[in-house]
Amino acid sequence: MANQIFKSGTSIGANVREAQNAESKADFIHKLKIAAKEADETEYWILLCLESPHLKSPSEKMLSDLREILLILSKIISSAKLK
Repeated sequence: MANQIFKSGTSIGANVREAQNAESKADFIHKLKIAAKEADETEYWILLCLESPHLKSPSEKMLSDLREILLILSKIISSAKLK
């Protein structure tokens, strides 16, 4: 699970970085949507870790921070669609 969290978690930043160099508004939105999907996947893995009695659980702050990132990405995507 740690590998899954690492992969999806680092993919969030990589896709946001790609969005900053997007070739069009549609490309920008697409890359941010991928980042949001990766954040959602990361949340899934963290929730599994929190529920597992056999794993060292990540902190609740990690989950809270991730949910804040999801809200930020959602707001950026919706704002970009309006322009």
